[in-house]
Amino acid sequence: MKKITGGVTAAKGFEAAAAAAGIKYENRTDMALVYSVKPCKVAGTFTTNVVKAAPVKWDRRIVESKIKSQAVIINSGIANACTGEEGMHCCLETAKAAAEALEIPADGVLVGSTGVIGMQMPIEKLKKGIQILAKEKQSGAVAANAAAKAIMTTDTMEKEVAVTVEIGGKTVTIGGMAKGSGMIHPNMCTMLAFLTTDAVISRKALKAALCADVEETYNMISVDGDTSTNDTVLLLANGMAENPKIKEGTKEFEIFAEALHEVNETLAKKNGRRRRRRHSIVRSDGKRCRYERTGENTGKIRGLLQSDQSGDCRS
Repeated sequence: MKKITGGVTAAKGFEAAAAAAGIKYENRTDMALVYSVKPCKVAGTFTTNVVKAAPVKWDRRIVESKIKSQAVIINSGIANACTGEEGMHCCLETAKAAAEALEIPADGVLVGSTGVIGMQMPIEKLKKGIQILAKEKQSGAVAANAAAKAIMTTDTMEKEVAVTVEIGGKTVTIGGMAKGSGMIHPNMCTMLAFLTTDAVISRKALKAALCADVEETYNMISVDGDTSTNDTVLLLANGMAENPKIKEGTKEFEIFAEALHEVNETLAKKNGRRRRRRHSIVRSDGKRCRYERTGENTGKIRGLLQSDQSGDCRS
């Protein structure tokens, strides 16, 4: 396994972009696009909160319906949570605008939002932002980093990573970006992660790998014990690596799962590094984090990270 640069655009066929749409912030980017030139199989995990934001409901429908996707539109500043029917309508309008700008089917456009709860989205600003994203999208590390910065809210740094592994004589890449600083707790509260891979993999194997690993990475972080409405982890696979198809129960699946774990663990640890001077907790044994659970709410942690005033972590 090898770590490389490129984040969400490291895998073949993926592009990204950022835009300053003025959703809530001024003088900074607040919208991001992750795009694949080919339709992707999608796996996802979502918040366990009883109250679920409109983007969570929208994305769950796509994942559960096994619809392929080519784009994720993300905004920071407003969460589109507790917004009723208008919030769902905003997701629909976002998907339609992205579909038109990118010339892709609307029913597979995924959305993600993070920010203030209870505020309605300024849909016209979203649409203008989408036009910018569609024009600016490109491959490469610069675009990936710009997208990672655009999804930040109270985060003190962007979080991204990518790795490559050999599967069946082909190089398979997994990359990703995440945000999460204010409300992270076991079961992923207020944590967004967007993962991309060019692996050829069955939908069942994709789901199994993601669901198992989320339990051992993002669900093992606690920043301030709060829960959220918007937790989302999405994994898109476009198959452009042209490796032999990965299926559950095979050596190839284990290699893929190991690489996915490296990406998720790296992002999860970065999400534990923030500047609120409270405890942030990450399970880590210094090797591979296939942990034994010793309790639902206690005994989950091998390492305790505590941030100082500078935002750096010490063990």
